[in-house]
Formats: sequence, structure tokens, C-alpha cells
Amino acid sequence: MKSIIDLMGRVFLAVIFLFEAYDSWRYWEDTQIQMTECGLTWKQDLLLSGGIFALLLGGILLLIGYRTTFGTILLLLYWVPVTLIAHDFWNHPPPELRLQSILFMKNLAVTGGLLIVLVNGSGRYSIKRLLATTRVH
Repeated sequence: MKSIIDLMGRVFLAVIFLFEAYDSWRYWEDTQIQMTECGLTWKQDLLLSGGIFALLLGGILLLIGYRTTFGTILLLLYWVPVTLIAHDFWNHPPPELRLQSILFMKNLAVTGGLLIVLVNGSGRYSIKRLLATTRVH
């Protein structure tokens, strides 16, 4: 049962990052507007492209269970700064404070999930395990 739950956890976490990569690419201009509102004006195309790359690569590695340490570190390097910059609830007026604090806490929980995968590895159902147990004749 633990192996199935490990797999489900990885899939659910990966979907968040893969969806964010798609959404950021699909709504490129809107994402750049949000970046400007958060004060990120330096080389937006580079930052956005790099963020999408990190989300895609990290999300795929997490999803398939291959090089999950690298994938989760990549995702954490993106996720933690973006959380602190985009959901700085302490700087918002009371009407927005509640929503931003909820989004911040949600991202904090996702960070916790990534840390759990980081220390526990990819689990039984993963490409890493498949490659390790497959014999080539």
C-alpha cells in the first residue's frame, strides 16, 4: 500500500508543476504582467523561460520517478523563491491578505511534499527502480 501512496503522491505533486508550466507558457503575456506586479522586471523572458524549463523538467522527473533528487531540488529552487515573492501576504491589505496567506500556506504544503520525496526517494513504482531491476541479456 505504501508503494501505491508514494506513486500517487508523486503524481499529484508533479501535476501541479506540469500544469503551472503549461499555464505560464499558454498565458505568457499575463504571466509577465504578474511578474511585473511582483517587481520582477529584470530579463523577464529569461526568467520565465527558465522557470518553465525547471517546472517541466522537474515535474517530468518527479512524475516518472527518475532522478527525483535532482528534480525535486530543481523544483524547490523555483518554488520557494516564487512563493516568497508572489504570495507575500504580509505586504497585502486585509482584503487580499486572506487569499495570499492561503496560497502561501498551500505552497508551503507543496514544499513539504517535495521535501518528503527528496528524503524518501522515488519509491517502488518508478523508472529508477525499473532500470535497476531490469537485466539486459
